[in-house]
Amino acid sequence: MVKIQDIASAAKDSASKLGIKKFDIYGSSVDSTSVQVDQGEPRQVKASNLSGVTVRVWNENNTVGVTSTTDVDPKGLELALKTAYEASYFGVKENVPDFSPEATAPIVTSPTEKVEQAPVNELIQSLLLAEKELMAKHPAIKGVPYNNLSQRDVDRFYLNSDGALRTESHSLASVYLYSKTEEEGKKPRSAGAFRISHGVKELDIDGCIQETADKTISHLNYEKVQTGKYTVVFSPEAFLSLLGAFSNLYNAQSILDKQSLSSPDDIGKQIASPLLNVCDDALHPANVGAESFDGEGTPTRKVSLIENGVLQGFLHSAGTAKRMNAQPTGNASIGAKVSVSPNFYHVYAGATAQKEYNLETAENVILIDDLQALHAGVKALQGSFSLPFDGWKVNKGVKTSIESATVAGDFLTVLKSIIFVEKEPELTPGGVCPRIWVEGLSITGD
Repeated sequence: MVKIQDIASAAKDSASKLGIKKFDIYGSSVDSTSVQVDQGEPRQVKASNLSGVTVRVWNENNTVGVTSTTDVDPKGLELALKTAYEASYFGVKENVPDFSPEATAPIVTSPTEKVEQAPVNELIQSLLLAEKELMAKHPAIKGVPYNNLSQRDVDRFYLNSDGALRTESHSLASVYLYSKTEEEGKKPRSAGAFRISHGVKELDIDGCIQETADKTISHLNYEKVQTGKYTVVFSPEAFLSLLGAFSNLYNAQSILDKQSLSSPDDIGKQIASPLLNVCDDALHPANVGAESFDGEGTPTRKVSLIENGVLQGFLHSAGTAKRMNAQPTGNASIGAKVSVSPNFYHVYAGATAQKEYNLETAENVILIDDLQALHAGVKALQGSFSLPFDGWKVNKGVKTSIESATVAGDFLTVLKSIIFVEKEPELTPGGVCPRIWVEGLSITGD
C-alpha cells in the first residue's frame, strides 16, 4: 500500500484545491494467501490483495458525504474527495457523524511486527500432511471435506483534517480442519477445529489435527436423547456464538435504533447471574489480530459489558457516544452509515459460585460443542432461539454423542440461569471464554 504520509499529503493538497476544509479517510490493505486440499491433491489456491479507502467530507452546512475507492494515488483521492463533497449535500441532517473526540488521543500499544509469509507450496504440503494424518487417526474418517490454511498481512490507517494520523500493520495465519466419517449402517459424523497465530510457523497444526480427530471419533457411537429440561454446558465457542447473536443487548447503535433487548436506562441493571463477567477487549493478549484503533481513529480498549451479572456499558461509536453522553469505545466502522460491532470477547467468572461443577462428576448433563443455523434459529429482537447442535450427553465423565437434537430458550433467561463459570479459558476465533453451565434448558431430541 502507498505510504500513509504520501496519502495524507496528497489528500490535504486535493482538499485545499477543492476548497474542502473538513474530511477524514480510513483505509486498509489485506494481502492474503489460502489453500485447500482434497483427498491428497490441492483443490484450491487463492491469492488476493484487497485495498481500499473510505472518504468522508463535510460541507459548510455540516452535512456529510461518503465514498469508497480502491484508487489511492493523488488523482484517485482527489476524485474520491470531490465525489464525497458532492454527495454531502444529500447527507442526513439529523445525528450527523463527526470526528471522534479521541481521534488524536495517544495510543499506548506496541505495534505488532509483520511475519514473513510462507511460500504457497509450503502451505499446500503442510495441509496435505495434516489431511493425511487426520484420516489415519481412525478407519471411519474417510475425508476432510472442509479445510483451509491461510495467511494474511494487514495494513490499516486513519487520518483527518484536524491532524489525526494513525497506522498499524500485523500478520495472521490460521488453519481449519473439518473431518467426516463413513460407517456402514451409521449416519455420517463430523467435527472440526481451528487454530490461529501470527505466522504459519507458529501454527499448532498438530493440536488442530488431534482435536478434530478426538471430537470426530467421540461422535461415532451416538444415541438419541430424550426430550426434556437439562443442565447444559456450553463450550466456549458455542457460548460466544450465542453472545454474538444477541449483541444488540449492548450495541449502542442498535439501542438507539430501538432494535435491541436493552434500553439506554438499563445500565446498572442485573441482567445475568452474578457469576458472569463479559468484556469486549480488542487488546487482550490472546487476540492475535488485535487492532489498536477503529474506523473512526478511536483507540480500542477494554470495555466492561457485564460485571457480576450487572449491565455495565455499551459499545459505542463517536456518534452514539455523543447522543448517549458517553465515551466512544473503539468499536466503530465507517461507511455510508457508521456501524458498531464487538472486537474480541473476554468472558470470565464473576462472583464465587456456591457450588463448583465438573464433567467428571456431573450426572446427565448436555455438553454443547457447536451451535448451528444461527442465521435462521435466532430471533434477536425477541431474545429467543431454537438451534440444532453437535454435542454429547455426559454422565460422570462418560461422553455419549447425541444423534441430533435442538436447544431452545430465551437468551436473557439463559444469562440468569448460569450456575457455574469454569476457570480454564479457551481461545476461539471470537474471543476468550471458559465453559458455561446453565440449568433448565429445553432439549428436543429426534
